Amino acid sequence: MFENEMQTRAAICGTGILLGLVLVLAHLPIILLIGPIIILFLGIIADPEETHAVWYGMLNTLGIFDLSALTDIERLTYAEKRHYFWFGEVEMAAILAGMFAAPLGIFMAGRTEPTLAFVGAAVLFLPLFVFLPKLIQRAMKADADAAIEAFGKNEQVKKVFWTFFLGMAGLVLARVVDPATAQQIVGLITGIGI
Repeated sequence: MFENEMQTRAAICGTGILLGLVLVLAHLPIILLIGPIIILFLGIIADPEETHAVWYGMLNTLGIFDLSALTDIERLTYAEKRHYFWFGEVEMAAILAGMFAAPLGIFMAGRTEPTLAFVGAAVLFLPLFVFLPKLIQRAMKADADAAIEAFGKNEQVKKVFWTFFLGMAGLVLARVVDPATAQQIVGLITGIGI
């Protein structure tokens, strides 16, 4: 990012405008313009320190964030903006996982019913969402421990991941196995029933 606030805002707004033009020129559904509009809006109203924290979170997910490049004052400033850092991490992890899960869902939608295709893509998305950034960080040999120490660790992500993963696995089970058998299995797992 840029140190100058106007340059940072112009870069973010320009990204939103460019992405919007790409979507319009590609003749994609108009509803997709929500993303570029949000980016443009954030470029206008967001504090540059917040956008930097989001950017650093995205870079940390890719394993290319160097915490030693920050000054002590920047570390203290960004320590107060941890949730923006986490948002950047979650955003980049979702983009990375979606790059694999969305094509799988599209591929499966042509071969099976849409609900099963969605569930299959979601089941692939969730493990990738959690483990793909970790693999990238290890491959890049990034100092993830120092970044976690500076920005903290979001334990809520683990809870959300396991809740969605178990829910999606249950949906797959209910679609693949007949409903009576699925109900018996769920009864055995929860301890009620049989």
